[in-house]
Amino acid sequence: MNVRYALLFVAAPVAIGAIAACATMLDKRPEPRPKAEVVGDPASCIPISQIRETRIRDDWTIDFISSGNRAWRNALTQRCPGLRSRNAITYETSLTQLCNTDIVYVLETAGGIRRGPACSLGQFVPVRLERR
Repeated sequence: MNVRYALLFVAAPVAIGAIAACATMLDKRPEPRPKAEVVGDPASCIPISQIRETRIRDDWTIDFISSGNRAWRNALTQRCPGLRSRNAITYETSLTQLCNTDIVYVLETAGGIRRGPACSLGQFVPVRLERR
């Protein structure tokens, strides 16, 4: 057997294993920061008129803050690639509410403003955010 092919048979499984390990690490849901204390039951929807700002915590978590400093933490149904690094979202809804059936999009700004990856919202959990 040629030495090059022998090395290929040894190196290929190692490389594939390393790639799989990295992919698994990227898909592991981190503990959102800051920590939050749940202060009520989860809701399927929140009124858009009450959303003052959004705080993107990581590729899995968005906090929606109201004008009265009430906060709802939304754990997305799956990891949303680029969400934290872009730190901006957009959405469309025909309702006056944002619901767990809605999709938010990472807002891409390189080369103009456009929609990036689509991300499915989860339940809106009322929380009290830990002070940093």
